[in-house]
Amino acid sequence: MMKTIAKKVDHFSVVPLHRQIEGVLRELIDSGEFSNGKLFPNEVELSTAFGVSRNTVRQAFKSLVNEGLLYRKPGVGTKVREKEVVTHLREWHSFTRDMKAQGIVVRNYNIRFDTVNCDHELAEVFGIPEGRPIMKLERVRGDEDFPFVLFESWFHPRIPIKPDQKFDRPLNDILEEEYNVIAVKSSEELQALTADKRIGELLRIPEGSPIFFRKRIVYDMGMRIIEYNKCYYRHDKMTYKIEINRTV
Repeated sequence: MMKTIAKKVDHFSVVPLHRQIEGVLRELIDSGEFSNGKLFPNEVELSTAFGVSRNTVRQAFKSLVNEGLLYRKPGVGTKVREKEVVTHLREWHSFTRDMKAQGIVVRNYNIRFDTVNCDHELAEVFGIPEGRPIMKLERVRGDEDFPFVLFESWFHPRIPIKPDQKFDRPLNDILEEEYNVIAVKSSEELQALTADKRIGELLRIPEGSPIFFRKRIVYDMGMRIIEYNKCYYRHDKMTYKIEINRTV
């Protein structure tokens, strides 16, 4: 391998050597040969192969480390940083419609709608002062056998949801049909967590059990935030399917 990559560096080119080496190292990173924690060639090996000083190789390494393509661990060596996968969902369906499509009858085990004081996290999301009263909707839902998802939703103060609102339909249908608030965009984060005591009791699983967590921010047609939503799913009942179209 070293002999092959060494031939890619032209000592008589007007392009600086460290830039040429940086390009060769990018090819090595993209090749996938050094994935899954395999150590990347070190400065001594590369400087010998390229016939340059260690400082020249170090310059190339520095650029790639700063870009987040490589990371260096003292006493261990240099490794390729695994790429994070970011996906965008093609379609956005309500929970009720998703379940209905699978032949599952949704049961509401608990619905609670209260006024709460805005904490620091919510204040950051909505861009409002801490302590301001906002509406919170909590729903525990599942099938006929047991609950398997906890939804927590907080609404921006401009959303005029009534205290006596009945949540017997998909939330976005209620917002659109009764309050003329149309949700058009959802920004989501997905994470694996473990259930605390409260979530365990609500979903009928032991504390510390694995759960699937989804955090969502919903926007209206003017790209204003409508809702901040947290969902906790039992891991044995949740599969998140994503379809991605390749751009060609």
